[in-house]
This record gives sequence, C-alpha cells and structure tokens, in this order.
Amino acid sequence: MTGYKFETLSLIPATWAETSRDYIENREDLVVNNHAQYCSVVRTGIGKSKLILGGEVDALWDAKPSRVDDPINWVELKTAATPLSDRDVLKYERKLLKFWIQSFLLGVPKIIVGFRSKDGILQSLEELETNQIPKLVKHKGKGSWDGNLCINFTANFLDCQSSPSVSASRFSWDADKTIQGLKSTIVEDGVWRIRKKEKATVIEVFKIEKSGHGDILCQDFLTWRLRPEQGHDP
Repeated sequence: MTGYKFETLSLIPATWAETSRDYIENREDLVVNNHAQYCSVVRTGIGKSKLILGGEVDALWDAKPSRVDDPINWVELKTAATPLSDRDVLKYERKLLKFWIQSFLLGVPKIIVGFRSKDGILQSLEELETNQIPKLVKHKGKGSWDGNLCINFTANFLDCQSSPSVSASRFSWDADKTIQGLKSTIVEDGVWRIRKKEKATVIEVFKIEKSGHGDILCQDFLTWRLRPEQGHDP
C-alpha cells in the first residue's frame, strides 16, 4: 500500500455526519489523488531565530476551530514496513526522526502510521503523539537519535554568525568547524536553497534566484501587502 492509497482510505472530505454513507463505504474504489491537501503556516522560533514556515498537512482530526486563535488538530498519515528484525526497528526509528521533524515544525500534534507487509498489505496502525516521539526513541527504542540534539544543531546552524560574507552566494556549513551560518550568508534579496545531499557531511546554502520569492507568495497577497494603507513600502 502506498502512502497516497493509505490517505485515500483513511480520509473523508468532510466530517463524518456530513459525508454520505455511499462515499464512506466505497473509498476502496476511489482513484488516488495526491493534489488534495491542507497547508499549515506557522510562526515559530528555534534558538534566537524567528521563522515563518509553511508545509503540506494530510488531515484534520475533527474540524477547523471557529476561532482563528485556537489550535488546529492536524493529523499526519505515514506508512512504513512492519519491523521484523532489529535492523528493521532501527530503520523505522530513523524514519521516525523525519516524521517527528516535519510534524514538530508545522505544529501537527498527531501522527498515524500504517504498517504494511512486504506485499503492501496494511497490517496494523500506530497512533503517535508528536511531542512524545523523542522520548519513545530514547527510552523504548534503540536511541539512534536525540530530539534535543537536533534542535540545538538547528539553532546553531541558523544563528551562527562568524566569518560574515556579504557577497557569498554559496557556502557549506560544518558544525565541527563553526563557519558562517544563515544570518551571515543570506543578507540580500533573492531565493535561497538549503540542501544536504545524502551521506554528505556538510549543508549547502546557495542562491537560485537573484530576486523574487520563488512563487511562494501569491499575487493577491503581494498586492494587499504593498497597498499604501498597510503602511509597507513597495
């Protein structure tokens, strides 16, 4: 079973009471759609750095709250092979790191994992509280990663300001060498990319567009943002 099929079988387009019995009972026959999604946009901080993050989220546990200031009960759906050996457990534990980081940063409180057989058959479900995953790995797993270490590493990467270079268009960051970080590198307009290649020991940061916003912001928002009454300079 693919992740998209798992989502199709697990989700309905509205609350239970608002969804027809016919739709609920015939979800197995639905064509998989990987375009339908929510987007969570959050303002958060790591260390001394303030961030605005946006990312795709799979579902709501119930319904969106009527008050905009109330938290949203987001849910992320994941699939993984059923662990059959110590090696499989370690592999799953490393997957949990990715699951945790994604949901932690976007404010998703719950993750549901569907375990599948080698033939892709769904065998079991596990419901995880996002904020409990590091503790689960540390005390009940093999301790292959540490959540606090991940957060501290990220804070250092974002805030490191030694060896500033205003004209830098590309740099590689190595935690052991403590060279320049984001705040001393991204000092001019443009669209930048942060990349860590598989098995690489450094993180690359480089500019991919000299100006603009990478189509992250829609034109309607930019028009509103730059209106004189909003008090922002064009």
